[in-house]
Amino acid sequence: MTQNLTDTDSGGLEDFGYKESLDRSIGKFASFAAGVSYISILTGTFQLFYVGYGNGGPAYLWSWPMVFIGQMAVALCFMELAAKYPVAGSVYNWSKKLGSRIVGWSSGWLMLTASIVTLSAVVLALQLNLPRLWHGFQIIGDGTGPYDFAGNAILLGTVLIAFTTVINAFGVRLMAMINSAGVFIELIAAVLIAVILLFNIKRGPSVFFDTQGHGAGLPGGYFGAFLVASVASLYVMYGFDTASSLGEETVEPRRTAPKAILRAILASFVIGGAILAGAIMATPDLNDPALGSPDGSLQSIVEKVMWGPLGTIFLICIVVAVTVCSLAVHTAAIRLTFAMARDNALPFGEKLAKVHPKTQAPIVPAVVIGIIAALILVINLGQPKVFTVLTSIAIIMIYLAYLMVTGPLLKKRLRGEWPPKDLKEGGYFTMGKWGLPVNIFAVLWGIGMAVNLAWPRVAIYGDPWYNTWGAFVYIGVILGLGLLWYFVKGRNHIGTLASHSALNRD
Repeated sequence: MTQNLTDTDSGGLEDFGYKESLDRSIGKFASFAAGVSYISILTGTFQLFYVGYGNGGPAYLWSWPMVFIGQMAVALCFMELAAKYPVAGSVYNWSKKLGSRIVGWSSGWLMLTASIVTLSAVVLALQLNLPRLWHGFQIIGDGTGPYDFAGNAILLGTVLIAFTTVINAFGVRLMAMINSAGVFIELIAAVLIAVILLFNIKRGPSVFFDTQGHGAGLPGGYFGAFLVASVASLYVMYGFDTASSLGEETVEPRRTAPKAILRAILASFVIGGAILAGAIMATPDLNDPALGSPDGSLQSIVEKVMWGPLGTIFLICIVVAVTVCSLAVHTAAIRLTFAMARDNALPFGEKLAKVHPKTQAPIVPAVVIGIIAALILVINLGQPKVFTVLTSIAIIMIYLAYLMVTGPLLKKRLRGEWPPKDLKEGGYFTMGKWGLPVNIFAVLWGIGMAVNLAWPRVAIYGDPWYNTWGAFVYIGVILGLGLLWYFVKGRNHIGTLASHSALNRD
């Protein structure tokens, strides 16, 4: 339930003891656009369609509403938190406030490392689209050599990372303007793609019950295959918390951020679902091997169905979507770095938390994240399977970070400590009596999907064993190294930096 507010809301910084230092200039559409661009309908659906279709056939589409229901429960919990605490690095600060310092730090560390790897993964999508538009974008080789595809992907991805680094360094106003324009283009293109696909359907909705024999003869039958295929949907529908992570830069964030989260996930579900459904019903050949191949997939359907130059125009829109998605992921990672750094919860905290006096943006994190993401891309050249595993692990770490919010929030509810009285009386969004069952479902969903994503599968992670069990091996290493720093040095120094403390008004 919500009520109209007449006061101008500066956010919940007082609950954390921070003073305002970022540029509060983001409006309603820009806040919504931040969440939409991170989810990125065109980037995620086009990049990962082959995973779902290749492992589950047309019936994999049922994973889309399934994931939406589960993620909506998480989003509703986040909406309540965004109404109370719209702060930078939302997941980190929320888990710290609801749970404990170690829970907060662990969620922040997992989210941060995952975000950087995600940035590296998203920029690689340029290789799937730019050479299709013009062969001149295949700068390295002609595309037939053993390393042409991966090498060119690294080159194009590095250029895009350099672009997002520069834009973020110039401040949130320029970022929001470019991101909003890109999202506007993406939404129009996505709707038109869905409409055109649906106008060219060759079969009815009964196709969504076609499993194409996947799972036959395997333990669990099609259910096991479906869980593997659902990874495609799980990889897309997250990142809606970006709207709240930009809360310190949003005008009236306690009203704006919750609505932005809701609108972002709803728009992504409806439009993305229409594209996926339309593509399966419109594809000329359901048995085309390209549908289960990363080199063909959804792009090949669009090219076959669209007439004249229309397919090219829509591929350009996909490139725009990849660009703004990369920008949003980079922006979210910067805010998380800044949030942890001002708590001195990262090495070189003072430098990472420094805000440029003119742009009112943290420039050092933008550059550092850009460099690390570009270096990670190099892995794709000689060890593409390792990179695929790392990308998958990044999604699991984000789901775990979400659990470190919904879990402590549920504990607060069971103790009768949530929602706070001032949240109800202030007229901000709360779920009311539905809060407890929705929160319980969000936690169970998070646990279930974390297990599903982490389950050792050769079909997803490949061989050898350390890739097959990559969720445990790589997350164990990443979290272990982080906790080593935390217990040896970090925990003795964590605390709000004087330069960002509300007690310091200079």
